[in-house]
Amino acid sequence: MYQQFNEQFAAASRQFADTAAQINRLALDNATKAFGLQLAAFEQNVTATFAFFGEVADVRDPEQLKTVWPKGLQVARENAERALSTGQEVFGRTLKANEAISQIAKAQFEAATEQAKDAAETVTKAAKAK
Repeated sequence: MYQQFNEQFAAASRQFADTAAQINRLALDNATKAFGLQLAAFEQNVTATFAFFGEVADVRDPEQLKTVWPKGLQVARENAERALSTGQEVFGRTLKANEAISQIAKAQFEAATEQAKDAAETVTKAAKAK
């Protein structure tokens, strides 16, 4: 009796560990991709901003400033759009990863429920046979 319990416990533990590893892989992969996307967007924003600051540093009179000012607004607008777009993409990827994780969890709960039903039926049949 104890041997059967130990085997069931060991099988359930292995299944839990496999599922946890699978979920961790999905979560880590998603975090890595999200970090990469955000880092790339940040790099582009910083590059564009410093390029604009380089142009501003070359300004020597108010007339030149009037020509550079619209470029600064354009850079700011593009940076904001890039940040928003990246945020949306990260959110979409995270949503997909969470859906995949929930499907894995759902499958594990269904499998555990089925195993519990099978075990209960086995015990019930054994009790009726006595």
